[in-house]
Amino acid sequence: MLKRTPLFAVHQKLGARLIDFGGWEMPVQYSGIHAEHHAVRTAAGLFDISHMGEIVVRGGAAPDFLNHVLTNDIRKLQTRQGQYTLMCNERGGTIDDLYVYQVETEEFLLIVNASRISVDAAWLNRQLAVFPRREDVDLKNLSADFGALALQGPKTAEFIDACFASSSKQNLASSLRKNEIVRRDFLGRPVYVSRTGYTGEDGFEMVAPAEIMPTLWNKVLEVGMPFGLKPAGLGARDTLRTEVCYPLYGHELDEDTTPVEAGLGVFVALGKGDFVGRPVLAEQKARGTTKKLVAFKFAERSAPPRPDYPIWSAGPDGRPIGRVTSGIQSPSLGVGIGLGYVPPEMAAANSLIAVEIRGKQAPATIAPKPLYRRS
Repeated sequence: MLKRTPLFAVHQKLGARLIDFGGWEMPVQYSGIHAEHHAVRTAAGLFDISHMGEIVVRGGAAPDFLNHVLTNDIRKLQTRQGQYTLMCNERGGTIDDLYVYQVETEEFLLIVNASRISVDAAWLNRQLAVFPRREDVDLKNLSADFGALALQGPKTAEFIDACFASSSKQNLASSLRKNEIVRRDFLGRPVYVSRTGYTGEDGFEMVAPAEIMPTLWNKVLEVGMPFGLKPAGLGARDTLRTEVCYPLYGHELDEDTTPVEAGLGVFVALGKGDFVGRPVLAEQKARGTTKKLVAFKFAERSAPPRPDYPIWSAGPDGRPIGRVTSGIQSPSLGVGIGLGYVPPEMAAANSLIAVEIRGKQAPATIAPKPLYRRS
């Protein structure tokens, strides 16, 4: 049986089309993927991301433990700050990519991918069991207790504060900088609000107790609709993230693919000391990799590329050189775009390639990331 978020009844009432997404019954669209996509690019969109997981790590040794299991450097964080990071296995392969927030001096909130919650929690607990200072770390998987929303788009800062009743001008959500987090109150319950997102636009993400999620969703919609806010589903979330070349676990990342291969080496802090997967990642940074993630754009309109479509070198002597990991018809650019892995020597920007679609080759060009930039 498919799992459902606390907002399932809300999605039904709004007439959303629901699909199976990694074992969750989730809305793929409401008014239509293109309309929702353009709402996020021009105004605002509201996404249910309650399927994602929340893991809390507390204690005096929590920073050292997290620096041992994550690729980025926790020491760069101050209270109320977050960072993108990854968990890797001993081979350097990616167990998950996630956000970690330092919500208090010795308390961290990890937001992990829905399909990886149980895997992540089990792996973290195995690592904790052999961590020398494990008695100073408290690790809890609280995913079942929370829900989450993503409010994304250029107009979101104009109305985010009206979602939370407060006479105080301190700690306003609209005053947050990118990757900062603050705690606000809603119905007397704590809500974490961060200035983060997965769309390439300004925006906020909210983590709140599951039981208040329907009321919070309705409040955000009520406040935001005069600004052009629309509810948005997974379809628009995918087109938006692909245009800005953000990875999706299970597509660009998996346990056999490293952050360096995926072009995420900037989030691998080799200088912080030892961590799980460091030897492999250090060698890849020094000597290179056998595959590299690239972005591409079709030269003309065609059927959209899809995951696992073959990528070919261009020309009469073309041969298969890689595979597509994500592909869409871009609502913003009007042509097919995608991400895929090719050998590093074939990965230079402006290189000509072709993508095999139903037995025919569609010409494309490897392009700099992101494919979409706000003008």
